[in-house]
Amino acid sequence: MNIKVIAFDADDTLWVNEPYFQETERKFCALMDEYLPPHTLSRELLKIEIANLALYGYGIKGYILSMIEAAIKVSDGTISVAAIDKIIGFGKELLNEPIELLEDVDDVLRSLSGQYRIVVATKGDLLDQHRKLHKSGLGHYFHHIEVMSEKAEDDYRKLIGRLDIRPAEFMMIGNSLKSDVIPVINIGGHAIHVPFHTTWAHEHVETRLEHENFRQVDQLRDVLPLLLG
Repeated sequence: MNIKVIAFDADDTLWVNEPYFQETERKFCALMDEYLPPHTLSRELLKIEIANLALYGYGIKGYILSMIEAAIKVSDGTISVAAIDKIIGFGKELLNEPIELLEDVDDVLRSLSGQYRIVVATKGDLLDQHRKLHKSGLGHYFHHIEVMSEKAEDDYRKLIGRLDIRPAEFMMIGNSLKSDVIPVINIGGHAIHVPFHTTWAHEHVETRLEHENFRQVDQLRDVLPLLLG
């Protein structure tokens, strides 16, 4: 491999994210339990979230707007102002959750930063992702920060162009096969999948991936032997 740039996903690759969303969803389901059982409400919320991605993008603010929309829909417009206020409060709590780094993140970034250009390539709300990166204390490791509205092949091509490298010189490390691996492999880049124990339903893909540019590891620190020899 002639890798020059290594990009890291942020949420659930560098720090904990999805478990906080799932806890918020449990609070939402408890708030709305007089209207629908939790599993049915969760399915309805997911449908609304996905439908709203083109409007709101990824991140907490769009998620809260989708929860408010779901509450109005399942209650046939009878949801109280007090309940809407609670949902907004859930969002503020989510925005203020502490940054919990995943195991070995600092050691891995320190080890790689002397050998490669290191960047962040993540989806989400621009303000929120920059806030999380600042609170993480990891910002000094990164040559470039890219908050992407989507992680499709064209989005990666644009990022690689801005980095002034060829796809074969780019590696993506992340927890999502759908967003962090498959589109990068498809354009000729390299990718390492680091599974996280909890994944948003929208990121699930049913596939068994085999490719010479793809690796899967159990833990983040396992990338070091692959990249440092």
